[in-house]
Parts: sequence; C-alpha cells; structure tokens
Amino acid sequence: MTSPHPRDARISIVGAGPGGLACARILQRHGITVTVHDRDTGPDARDQGGTLDLHADNGQAALRAAGLLEEFFALARPEGQEMRRLSPAGALMDHQVPALDERFKPEIDRGVLRDLLLGSLSPGTVRWSRSLERVSGPAEGPRRLYFADGSTIETDLVIGADGAWSRVRPVLSPATPRYTGVSFLEAWFDDVESRHPEIAGLIGQGGAHAADGERAMFAQRNGGDHIRVYLIQRVPADWIPASGPTRQDTERIRALLLERYAHWSPRMRRLITDNDGPYVDRPIFALPVPHAWEPDPSVTLLGDAAHLMPPLGVGVNLALLDASELALALAHASSVDDALRAYEKTMLPRSIETARLLDGGAAHLLAADGPGSAEDGRPHT
Repeated sequence: MTSPHPRDARISIVGAGPGGLACARILQRHGITVTVHDRDTGPDARDQGGTLDLHADNGQAALRAAGLLEEFFALARPEGQEMRRLSPAGALMDHQVPALDERFKPEIDRGVLRDLLLGSLSPGTVRWSRSLERVSGPAEGPRRLYFADGSTIETDLVIGADGAWSRVRPVLSPATPRYTGVSFLEAWFDDVESRHPEIAGLIGQGGAHAADGERAMFAQRNGGDHIRVYLIQRVPADWIPASGPTRQDTERIRALLLERYAHWSPRMRRLITDNDGPYVDRPIFALPVPHAWEPDPSVTLLGDAAHLMPPLGVGVNLALLDASELALALAHASSVDDALRAYEKTMLPRSIETARLLDGGAAHLLAADGPGSAEDGRPHT
C-alpha cells in the first residue's frame, strides 16, 4: 500500500496531554484533519498536576508554531522563574531572581496550558472516554484502534502521545519503563498567603530545593495561591505499603516522614506536617537509554511515550517540541511515511542525547549541593 498524503490520511492522536494537543493544533493550522482520543471522561476529569516552565528554545517555539505564544505569555507567571536553594535547617544557600523582563522559562500551571491548547482546537477534535487497549493492522496500514468501550476505528496514522505507559509504544518497541530508585511524595498547600504564610515566605514566588544527600524536598509555587511540595527519597517503589500504612493513611505516612526527616529543622518539617489533604505517591520511572525503534510508515511516538525521563524540567518541553516538529513534517511532506522518517531522524537522536545527560537525574535531586544536571532540576509532574 502506498503511504497516503498527510492531507488525505486519517490521523489519530492517542493522548490529550500537552504534546498530543499541540500536535493537533499545528496540524489543523495547516489544514490537516486530525482526531485526538483520550481515556479521561472530560477535560476536568482529574487534577492535571503542578506547574511547568516552558523554555524559549523548545516549549515556547512549539507554541509559536501553534499560534499561541502571546496567549501563553498572558497566562504565564514570569515571577515563577525565581529559584531558591535551602539547607535542611532552612537557611538560604542560593537565590536566583529573574529580571523583570525575563521570558526564557516562565511558569504556567499544567491545567492552564491544557485548557489553552484545548480551546484552540476545532470543536469535536478530542474524543473523551476513549481508553486505548491495543493497535493492530499491517505496518503499511491501515491500522485499527481498539478501545475499552468495545469500539474500534480504522486509521492511516497513529501518533502515540499517551505517556509513560503508552498502549501505542508496543507496536514499535518492547521497552517498558523501569523504576529509577527514587520516589516523590506529593503534598499540597492551599490559600498559602492566608493559611500558610510562613511556608509562602520560605518558598517565594517560584521554586525552592533542599537536600541532605539521602532525601530532599522540592516546593513550587502554583497559580491560584497554591504550593506543591515533593518529598524526594531513594526508596523501594513499594516503600509505603512495605512500611505498614496504606497509601491513603495520611497520618501514618506523615509519622514515617517525620522519622526520615528528623534531623531537618522544624521550619522545614512544616512542609511535611502542614499540608492540606493526602499525599500522592509518585515513584519515578524512566525508559531505558537509548530508546529507539525501526521506522514504521503508520505509527510514531512523541513525548513520554517516546522518551520517558526523570522529571527535571524537560519532559513537557520535549513533548511540545516533538509535537511541533512532527506536525510540521506532516504539513510539508508528500507522504505520511516521508514525514515520519524526517521527524524521527531528528527526534530520536535528540531524545537519546538528552536522556543520557539526565540518566540518574532523579537521584541528583538528593545531592546536598543541588541537582547537578544540565537542566534546572525542577521536578514537574
């Protein structure tokens, strides 16, 4: 079967995260029809996570290609670029304050970014409650997508933008994510200026990191007067149930944390004891390095589905860059196959190089002198 021209192809994106939505937006700007399938029941089905810093040379470049850069700047928080490094005693060790006109990597809440991208798409682009189970069909196409509700569709191109546990990836690669040995436990604080003023003052307008070599904390200011804190430890993936409590037993988990952070100052331990609501357990997984696959004329991947890495501030930026490059390749190629080859020729080497730079990066967050990576060391989830 001859690979179809992108404008004649049935294109299906699996996953309505930032990468999948940005890809759809740029395709539509170039007159290419696309459908996005997502397992969520709707755009407000679940919390979208913390804040993101979109970099000028990748994430922002993708939003420019999407025609959304000025809308992004109107929603972003440039003051969120402030970064503090604290000691376990709470002393300020380093303080980076952005210039008033600094726009290199302003912060935006993940949910706000998703809403921006969703609102830019043609009505009906996203099909909700479409949890993909598997992909079948010959490499030359067409492919068939099987969803959990029993429905199926036939498509000429499948773009896997469905994250760490991608159901599209097995078509191309047997690789599965592996536990890095580092786990994040997320806590959040609401109405911080009125209810948690001491914590608000400790963290500032951006992020704050502290570590002692074995454990760490990273706190980040979100929009809407919220702060998220990530308690970072080198532990087995099942450390909570192995220690006795269930993952919903907030008080018993808090008691364990207070033992583990016993030598930290009372001021810093308030980031453990004063949180609003339960903890969220986030063991950190990554794909093997290098991760690549043989070209396929009807399936490709972007974002975490292609190159899951530790959360050090590059994941969403790379997903957006992938999305932009893939969509532009499809907009300018004479066939889907040619577009995928051009895209992967650039994307795969870049993602492998970045993954090698960040290999073990989650553990670097435990270092007492800071993350020690080429990136800013911000855990964005």
